Amino acid sequence: MNKSSIKTKQKILTTATELFLKKGVDRVGVREIATKAGINLSLMNYYFQSKEKLFETIFDTLVKERAVTIREILEDEIPIEKKVKDYTYAYIDILLEKPILVSFVLSVIHRNPEKIKTMGAVLALYNSEKFCNQLAKEAKAGNVKAVDPEQLYISLISLILFPFAIKELITDRNSFSPEEYIQFIKARKEHISEMVISYLKV
Repeated sequence: MNKSSIKTKQKILTTATELFLKKGVDRVGVREIATKAGINLSLMNYYFQSKEKLFETIFDTLVKERAVTIREILEDEIPIEKKVKDYTYAYIDILLEKPILVSFVLSVIHRNPEKIKTMGAVLALYNSEKFCNQLAKEAKAGNVKAVDPEQLYISLISLILFPFAIKELITDRNSFSPEEYIQFIKARKEHISEMVISYLKV
């Protein structure tokens, strides 16, 4: 692919991302994306055969690389306490870098709940098997409290993600500036880690 093609493809992806976030995926058509990107519809269809293909490409681009970091922490042979802390810090850092990830995940869930089960990038993010097995093993050894591992994992993800989903509400309620909101979220790294680790202590 030559430089011109790469530039055109990137322009389509950037334009589509902006429109999807602003109006919602279902309210944006390929013609609107092509017009705003300043290209003709046939060229748009050449690079991306459908809006679904375009959406999935954007989603994979945003998620895949970052999901690897998260998965590596879950699969690492480190103590539960360190794993909870590293996972929480890394996940929040990723979302601070790319907060639109939350919007895109919610878009997939709302539009096609069945589809999310087949998307590799999502499965990489929601990958609890090794973490859950470690929790069960540590509980059996008496090192941590016996808990439902999947419940704990879902709770951890929820504690991380939800403040990003309700950013506007948090900002308005506390009269936060953009910088103050970021500091609030960064403070949650330690808050969440300590809360979960304290809960697990026997």
